[in-house]
Amino acid sequence: MKRTLYILSVLLLVACGVAAAAIGLGFLGRFHPAFDSLAHFRLHLAALLAVGAALLISTGFRREAFAGLALATAAFFVTPGTWLDSVAGNQAKASATPDESATYRLLHLNARFDNPDPERFLSLIARIRPDVVTVNEVSAMWRQRLETLAAAYPHTIICDARGLVGGVAILSRRPFAKGTSPECVDDGTLAVVSVDFAGQPVSVAALHLYWPWPFEQPAQIDRIAPRLSDLPDAAILTGDFNAARWSETVREIAAAARMEDAGPVGPSWLPRTLPDIFRRSVGLGIDHVLAGTGLVVTKVERLDDVGSDHLPVLTEFWAPMEPRPEASDTTVVLEPGEGAAISSPGA
Repeated sequence: MKRTLYILSVLLLVACGVAAAAIGLGFLGRFHPAFDSLAHFRLHLAALLAVGAALLISTGFRREAFAGLALATAAFFVTPGTWLDSVAGNQAKASATPDESATYRLLHLNARFDNPDPERFLSLIARIRPDVVTVNEVSAMWRQRLETLAAAYPHTIICDARGLVGGVAILSRRPFAKGTSPECVDDGTLAVVSVDFAGQPVSVAALHLYWPWPFEQPAQIDRIAPRLSDLPDAAILTGDFNAARWSETVREIAAAARMEDAGPVGPSWLPRTLPDIFRRSVGLGIDHVLAGTGLVVTKVERLDDVGSDHLPVLTEFWAPMEPRPEASDTTVVLEPGEGAAISSPGA
């Protein structure tokens, strides 16, 4: 019996060592995308390590157990997007809320290409009436469903993509900015439009990244980075990045677009084979909202389940009006005893 317990203790120690190594390698994502793939599961690995280390305390490996607990705790506190970080971020956004009339709403969802109950998402849109909707995995079924929203969202771009999963789409109640054209980039995995928000053009981008290494995600980022770098300061980027908030992948996307993470969104994805109740607590946070310096995001929140394996994400923001540039042929003349007079050459 003692021998059996010892063998189980050694196996548990090995498992804790593997989890600890995976956590450590995940911090090296900038050196190779394989390490970044480990980083996406950092918090889950830290939780498993904490449990395993706690069980080791009752064995002869106490020193290793306390080292594991220390590593798990450190991994939690240095990782952005945890509960503490979420509270601080939400408080900061609340303090930035302007006049309600200046706030716009954007709803994002990876709708799941084979969603068995698409009416739930359509009902959500009709209920909250966001200004803009961005959608991932717009399959042939979803294209037909989204067309029923044409009256409420007459300004739309739907991008085709290879395979059954489908591309991305952007639906807007507000007109696209004059002189601009919507774009589909990289086989429909990225859509970009310029929306007119009460005279202020704001670029809206919807992105769906492929799965991490060893799949195509790193190459996809290289392909779309040049287009992201062309986005203006007044821009917002939403999507399913298939990457955690703290990963090198999200950092590269944000750097290419010159944006900041407007989240944290929190856990938003869980396989549909698992109970939905766990999605908000132990799911992966792979849906993100990035915003440029020309926008102020005042709220980011997850909404209720609508049949997808992802949760909808609602973002509220406002766009400070940019001052109109003074005409180059206009001269301001100040005369004694008078106010400022504006005249043009040749007048």
